[in-house]
Amino acid sequence: MAGIMKGQFEHASDIRPFADGKGHLSMLDMGGMPVGRAVFEPGWRWSDHVKPIAGTDSCQAAHAGYVMSGHLTVRMDDGSEENFEPGDVMIVAPGHDAWTVGQEPCVMLDWQGAVDYAKPSATSGRAARN
Repeated sequence: MAGIMKGQFEHASDIRPFADGKGHLSMLDMGGMPVGRAVFEPGWRWSDHVKPIAGTDSCQAAHAGYVMSGHLTVRMDDGSEENFEPGDVMIVAPGHDAWTVGQEPCVMLDWQGAVDYAKPSATSGRAARN
């Protein structure tokens, strides 16, 4: 790894759009450390806009992230729920749904779950978008 690395999400080569134009995930590989910036547009919901891509009943990615703007609610498969707002750091285990709250896009950085996020699974029958 280089002593200093710099990247910009605006120039990411791996951009994964969500269904119905409800946002996207931009990925950067920072010397083997992937980091993603997700933009979830108002009305975005994992079960509506990523589930068709992932092919799983709930999100199976573990997330370690930081909410930069907007609001997001996460509901675990067991029914527990948490709301996240700007400045919140989040750790979310696999097995959840999530959705934006309000009329502002939710923008978050993710250091853990983004590497395979919004990539089609083998069972979904769709080719990977990179």
